[in-house]
Amino acid sequence: MDVSHKKRRFSFAHTYFSFLQKRKTSDKLIFSLAVIAVVTSSLFALYRANALFLTSVPTQGGTIVEGIVGTPRFVNPVLAISRADHDMVELVYSGLMKIDEAGNLVPDLAESIALSEDGKTYTIKIREDVRFHNGTHLTVKDVLYTVGLIQNPDLKSPLRGNWDGVVYEEIGEHELTITLQEPYAPFMENLTVGILPRELWDELPTEQIPFSQNNTEPIGTGPYRVTDVLRNKSGLINAYKLSAFEDSNQNPNINTVVFNFYQNEEELIEALKNRAIASTPSLSPENVALVDTNTYNVIEAPLPRTFALYFNQNKSAALRDASVRRALNAAIDKQALVDAVLSGYGIPTDSPVPEGFAQVKSSSSTVQKGATETAEEILTSGGWNKTEQGTWEKEIDKEKVVLSVSITTANTALFDKTATHIAEVWKQLGVDVHVAQFEQADLVQAIIRPRDFEMLLYGADIGRQSDLYPFWHSSQKNDPGLNIAQYTNIDVDAHLEKVRTEKDADLRNQALTDAAAIIIEELPAIFLYVPTFVYVLDKDVTATPLTRISKPSERFANISKWHTRSNNLWPIFSNN
Repeated sequence: MDVSHKKRRFSFAHTYFSFLQKRKTSDKLIFSLAVIAVVTSSLFALYRANALFLTSVPTQGGTIVEGIVGTPRFVNPVLAISRADHDMVELVYSGLMKIDEAGNLVPDLAESIALSEDGKTYTIKIREDVRFHNGTHLTVKDVLYTVGLIQNPDLKSPLRGNWDGVVYEEIGEHELTITLQEPYAPFMENLTVGILPRELWDELPTEQIPFSQNNTEPIGTGPYRVTDVLRNKSGLINAYKLSAFEDSNQNPNINTVVFNFYQNEEELIEALKNRAIASTPSLSPENVALVDTNTYNVIEAPLPRTFALYFNQNKSAALRDASVRRALNAAIDKQALVDAVLSGYGIPTDSPVPEGFAQVKSSSSTVQKGATETAEEILTSGGWNKTEQGTWEKEIDKEKVVLSVSITTANTALFDKTATHIAEVWKQLGVDVHVAQFEQADLVQAIIRPRDFEMLLYGADIGRQSDLYPFWHSSQKNDPGLNIAQYTNIDVDAHLEKVRTEKDADLRNQALTDAAAIIIEELPAIFLYVPTFVYVLDKDVTATPLTRISKPSERFANISKWHTRSNNLWPIFSNN
């Protein structure tokens, strides 16, 4: 510091203290307090201004411990079956495409994807900088090998149906084409499948692939790599430790993810109470109430599934009567149904399109509230007469028909609760109701495939792209089609075909809206509710929104942006 600067500082201090010495004691006190007040308020103002302009920026570090009921067997995107399988696959592997925070499909391993004018051929360029967790480069051969495994009939991949008839061709080390037999806009969804490293798998005979150690000690290109596998005395896996993959272009904020596997919900709930885990997707709706909401957030996200009662009008003269279908629908308070069978974790609906997965008019705003009086008025106006015994009769085709319905469904807790609730509501209306339940395999083989039911309580997985074609197009009326209501409408057929083939997203959405409106009006099924995925997450963890996820494992689709730590910085520094 130069001499002149020292002199100025000394001169200011000397003047200040000389001024104070010439004042009276009381004046000194008042003046000193005033100076202190000015300095303090100035510092506080600077602090507030600083806080106002600071922005919170995620920083790297931290660990998440997730609790899951069940144990993974196939941490392999081609063979994954259970929730535990899919959860691990989502972190360890990556596909050509992924979903972003808004639930839209965006490139991941792909650098670009171009669709031909006829909508059949996809030309895909993959990124040249991608490495597997073992350091080897990903090439087109890895992609072709993965697709070939899916299509191999001997392997019996659960994804095989999505790739039937698909032809693929290598164009170069980082470019390929995939060609469909017919245009199918929702096919892009299939490009999210994780890619296997061919080098690790192609020497194995097909019959040995399901038994390979690679299924439980996986290597992929995902944001996290397996660094430790913990087993119990019996050799069963009870925990995985995963670390952020340094070469991943996603560059995760959270360093470590641990999966702890539990045998049942009771063990999981105990782990939550003891804060042994930070998150879980495995709680049933009725047990979510046990969560300490001071410690954990309970996050809900609708799934693209619709539960409905499908009518088989060929089996019942009463159900062919539109007034009966409308009355049965009007009698059900769908919010009360959701509260009773899902503990409130669901969305009442009147639409075949799950809410939040298309720009179709919100179905929840049109859901009818349960009203026996309204249902009775509909039946009366439809020519039905209430007997002294409280039942309903009508002459149809010169025969007296008693209003009686039979509900057939699966023998599970959810379907049992739903069927029982609805049966009680309809019995109060005066309808004779019978409920028959079957094991899942028997239900499919003996009831659904031959269409041998009056009314089927079932759930349909529509998918993120809201492809209603398999469920409502007339070509799908017979087995193995999924149009179990055997619904036929020429206009709906045309709209659903357009949803599959139209390249313009807005036109596809309009076609879907038009098809849904007709189905809602004609009521070939009573649409009940859309279940929601419930995720319990520690409040110390900041996660991305769960938007338009098609399955629970997709909660991790953007985990690289999650964080447990953050710093407050000025924007000029946070941008860097």
